[in-house]
Amino acid sequence: MPEILPAPPQALPATTPVRPAAKDPLREAAIELEASFLAEMLKSAGLGESSEAFGGGAGEEQFSSFLIREQANQIARSGGIGLAESLYHALKETQGE
Repeated sequence: MPEILPAPPQALPATTPVRPAAKDPLREAAIELEASFLAEMLKSAGLGESSEAFGGGAGEEQFSSFLIREQANQIARSGGIGLAESLYHALKETQGE
């Protein structure tokens, strides 16, 4: 009995690289505002507080705010909680766009 081999994969059609659109300053401002809000919420939730058993000392206390801020930025830039999108549309509406 002859062996049946799967068909070879088809080549993908050639596409031209897509250039990223210019950053909208209004959207960037909305994302930054959401990141600030998220940073405050993360601080209130206790993120960045050192545990008693494995505390990092003065260095951890000084740099934990940077970690919290960067985590908040990443959350906001990856979709966040929807606050930036709401702010963006509200701000765009006030500009008459």
